[in-house]
Amino acid sequence: MSKIWSFAALFAVQSTAFANTNIVGSQCKEYLQPKSWQPIVNLPDKGIDIEADDVELQGTVSAEFTGNVIVNTHTMSLNATRALIDKKAGLLSATGPLFYQDYFTQVQSSGLFADLNANTISLLGAEYKLTQQRGKGGAEKLYASAKSITLENSSFTTCPGDEPFWQIEASSIELSKDEGWGETRNTVFKILDTPVIYLPYFTFPIDERRKSGLLTPTISSSNKYGLEIAAPYYLNLAPNYDLTLTPRYMTNQGLQLVSDFRYLTEVHEGQVAIEYLDRDDSEPELNERYLVHWQQKSYFKDDWRAHVDITNVSDDNYLTDLSSNFANQTDTQLYRTGSLTYLGEDWLVDMKLQDFEVLGDHLAAYAALPQVAFSSRKSTQFVGLDWDFEGEFAHFRNDDRLITEATRIHLEPRVSFSRRDYAWSFSSEARLMHTRYEQKGDMETTGYREDVSRTVPTVRVHGQLNFERNTAFFLDSGTQTLEPQFQYLYSPLRDQSHIGWYDTTKLQDDFMGLFRARRYSGYDRIAEANQLTLGATTRIYDAQSVERFNFSAGQIIYLENSVKPTEQRLTDNNNNDDTNYNALFAAETMLHWHKRWFFSGGIQYDADSKELVQSHATLDYRGDRDQLVQLNHRYVNDVSDYEIDQVGLFTSIPIDENWQVVASYHRDLTAKRSVESFVGIQYESCCWAIQVTANRQIETDLNRAINHDEAVFDSGFSIKFVLTGLGGEKRSDASKLLQQGIFGYRRPYFLNK
Repeated sequence: MSKIWSFAALFAVQSTAFANTNIVGSQCKEYLQPKSWQPIVNLPDKGIDIEADDVELQGTVSAEFTGNVIVNTHTMSLNATRALIDKKAGLLSATGPLFYQDYFTQVQSSGLFADLNANTISLLGAEYKLTQQRGKGGAEKLYASAKSITLENSSFTTCPGDEPFWQIEASSIELSKDEGWGETRNTVFKILDTPVIYLPYFTFPIDERRKSGLLTPTISSSNKYGLEIAAPYYLNLAPNYDLTLTPRYMTNQGLQLVSDFRYLTEVHEGQVAIEYLDRDDSEPELNERYLVHWQQKSYFKDDWRAHVDITNVSDDNYLTDLSSNFANQTDTQLYRTGSLTYLGEDWLVDMKLQDFEVLGDHLAAYAALPQVAFSSRKSTQFVGLDWDFEGEFAHFRNDDRLITEATRIHLEPRVSFSRRDYAWSFSSEARLMHTRYEQKGDMETTGYREDVSRTVPTVRVHGQLNFERNTAFFLDSGTQTLEPQFQYLYSPLRDQSHIGWYDTTKLQDDFMGLFRARRYSGYDRIAEANQLTLGATTRIYDAQSVERFNFSAGQIIYLENSVKPTEQRLTDNNNNDDTNYNALFAAETMLHWHKRWFFSGGIQYDADSKELVQSHATLDYRGDRDQLVQLNHRYVNDVSDYEIDQVGLFTSIPIDENWQVVASYHRDLTAKRSVESFVGIQYESCCWAIQVTANRQIETDLNRAINHDEAVFDSGFSIKFVLTGLGGEKRSDASKLLQQGIFGYRRPYFLNK
């Protein structure tokens, strides 16, 4: 028979502590139970539906149900042998064997007692399983309320199967819905049913919320550091800021403390990190060693933005000796920048304080204190032409240079005319670049002047045609485009040998660089130009308009010998370019013939000297389950008087659902030796994971030049062990291991999963 009962607060208890928690990896799908339970249809609010073979009413306030008892509410269901309900006292008791389930838990038990008025239940001899996250175990008693579940003399594990790899046994385990964490007391950790460690008190997460606690430690070994142990501790100080403290002990260096403070407000978001080593045992003459990093983004109303990015180290070799998560080991300079930007309707103004800490035995860079750039955001229409304006004020300082101070004012009005259609585009512009310098320092030795003014007009004309046709080449049904373009650029010769170099360097000479209006960043040099650039790009799209192939090629043709870069270098004795090239030819290509395969490459070639300037090529394959292979090659004929000719290999190979092997290798073809080798193996299951890595790479010393034959290698070994579900990481991408080291894996832009 079936009877509906209505109570004021009947079974409002549900284990919502386990909603929206860790997502189980694909190899753990069989662990989750299907969400088969749903409340019965048309059940009145706060009502209860009971079915049983027999019912005995005991007055008007209580009833006893026996034989195949099924109890249903909006939040749970119960199958039992016998159930007794006292409506007046608000009590429900049931005996089993019984099976209890709700949206989030399944419990097999021998008995149940519920206080309907207090919204609590207790189960005896419970075997429980969580259905919205990994987690199961047994308990002598299980208590559930609207806020938490408490287990007495219980166990907990995230491992499937009857013989879990690990589990914890405790006198009490409390799973809090409000705080999102579990707390245990008198806890014994067991691995393969063997006691490993006893903890009187222990906490672990049961959802995505943060809480203070010890994170996963790492253990590694290398020639440089010796035995290395890092044990991060996380402090959840407030909902909008936190702190991670990581003691890092290295037997060769000593004890280092790393702190990482993050904050977030309505206006600011940022990070402050400090690394400190009181004394480096391997470098006793250096005394204390430290790194300070501050990065912040601020958003003031709609028109104002601010940004701070400052990194400072105690000595040039700090990053190469100790490494850091807040700067790259291969960095040769560190940024120290603060900027305030105004985004008005008519003007864009960028105010900046900028300095660079140059690492190694190199000349220190100039600090810009300040540098204010401004430009009009809207063009003014007059006589059918577009008129706009930009400029800059900058003051540079460097007490270690012969020119210690310089002030630069640059004004640049521009007039342009452009038309664009589907099949063609044309643009032309004329600029008048006026720059004034006031320089202080040793003028006699350098040949610079205190006051210098320079006015350079520039004319640029650019045009492009767009052709399109259907093609069956390479694709069954595709579209091919042909995009020829040309550019004419003219700037007259101006003597600039009396101007110093403050923030100016040569721009990249790739295919896109052939069509720039300038050869240099900054305003300290404006190259003489009387040149024509010719180039073309062809692309092939598939039927879904996905670009599968492109090829671009172009060359600069200098119309006078005097405008060739090599000739301009001779007329400027202070030119700091390492290398200049004439008649530069550049080409690049991309081939994406399959969703898993990608090829890209490019070259730069001096047609006058018949010299290859640089080249690069990358072949990528990305399969299922983090399977990837990348082959790459790069060549540069002159980097600080060195030829770079290197090949590299990245690979990630899944052995099965749990095992993954990653490896990388880079070789210097000029020096005929390896530069970096790395191999790692990872095992990950539903309940535990381990990463073991080994690497060998060249050590860098920025305080002295090292010849090819003097290179010193460092070898290292690392191990990381995680018990999943006790604060460990989610299922990790093994390819992230390949981002470690000198050469990190970079995923091609067009390559999809």
